[in-house]
Amino acid sequence: MSRFDTAKTLYQEYGVDVDAALQTLGKIKISMHCWQGDDVSGFENAGDLSGGIMATGNYPGKARTAEELFADMDKVFSLVPGRHKVNLHACYATDGRAERDALEPRHFESWVQYARERGLGLDFNPTFFSHPKAADSLTLSHPDDAIRSFWVEHGKACRRVAAHFGRELGQLSLNNVWIPDGYKNVPADRFSPRQRLKNSLDAIFAEKLDPEHIVDSVESKVFGIGLESFTVGSHEFYLNYAAQKGVLCLLDAGHYHPTEVVSDKISALLPFFDKLALHVTRPVRWDSDHVLLFDDELREIAKEIVRCDALDRVLIGLDFFDASINRVSAWVVGMRNMQKALLHALLLPHAKLAAMQAKGDFSELMAVQEEFKLYPFGDVWERFCEMHEVPARCEWFKSVKEYERTVQSKRK
Repeated sequence: MSRFDTAKTLYQEYGVDVDAALQTLGKIKISMHCWQGDDVSGFENAGDLSGGIMATGNYPGKARTAEELFADMDKVFSLVPGRHKVNLHACYATDGRAERDALEPRHFESWVQYARERGLGLDFNPTFFSHPKAADSLTLSHPDDAIRSFWVEHGKACRRVAAHFGRELGQLSLNNVWIPDGYKNVPADRFSPRQRLKNSLDAIFAEKLDPEHIVDSVESKVFGIGLESFTVGSHEFYLNYAAQKGVLCLLDAGHYHPTEVVSDKISALLPFFDKLALHVTRPVRWDSDHVLLFDDELREIAKEIVRCDALDRVLIGLDFFDASINRVSAWVVGMRNMQKALLHALLLPHAKLAAMQAKGDFSELMAVQEEFKLYPFGDVWERFCEMHEVPARCEWFKSVKEYERTVQSKRK
């Protein structure tokens, strides 16, 4: 009997259908963020990052052009099971130059072609940072009407781009709004910036676009570098805005106080929203975007999605950028860990565990939960990799090292 067959037998003793779990996992699309490949630089030549964003490290081999970024992503997808999506920022326009308030679908046709040829979907994000008109880290809440209007037009333009992605590729495109707006020091007026932000968002979302092609979300933040005292787009602000206006609330795992966890928020929001969106990342001490590890919180996030029966209601995207290690390796580790966490969740006997809780059998509940931590999940993961013809274990890293030697090391 193979290791997989032994694992399958053990899981079946608790009523877990391993084959069904593998089939389910193969259908889950994760939106891989393009900005890990070049440290959020984009193709505008806009200069240094701003808006509370910082990528640290100078590991060699960074993608410098769209062609290099496409090649790096191809390498990642060759090492990750399944077929997924790519998440873009507006600053990654590839086809001609345009100011951000004048972006059109034609500026992203290379991305559409790339995705269509590979059967991928595309998600989108307006880029409200690293721009002269965001130099003071105020955009949609800016007191200057002209600057605020510029960013409103950018938001409108990006929604049309996302709708184009959805229409051309036949896959729903998530258009996510995040802004850096805030103040380093304690503000004298918190209400006015938030009222301006609300009005700006209302203007951006006023145009009705086909819900078969685009879904909108808003993303909160706790604070950023240089914005430590006040964030205009806080969780409470966006949660209420999303509930009132019918857009999605996007939860970024790195955008909360260290004592908060996104895993606990998923079941709190699902009773009130048809869908949720996630940016899964790993915070360290404060808001930071580190490569996903197969850690407790990642497993809890996946468990909440699965046991809430919400795989078709939660849009999963990743968001980290680490320039201190090989960027392709960072992507692969993060993507595979997200899938591992989902598989781990799919292999748990949720109904049996919930019944123990409902009956008050907390001793057995704890005992079974602890025993399942040692179940042979890794043998099932290896079978999943085999099914999708990608390397299992650390065999994939040999391919990354060879790619670094033959491709990335030549980028001088």
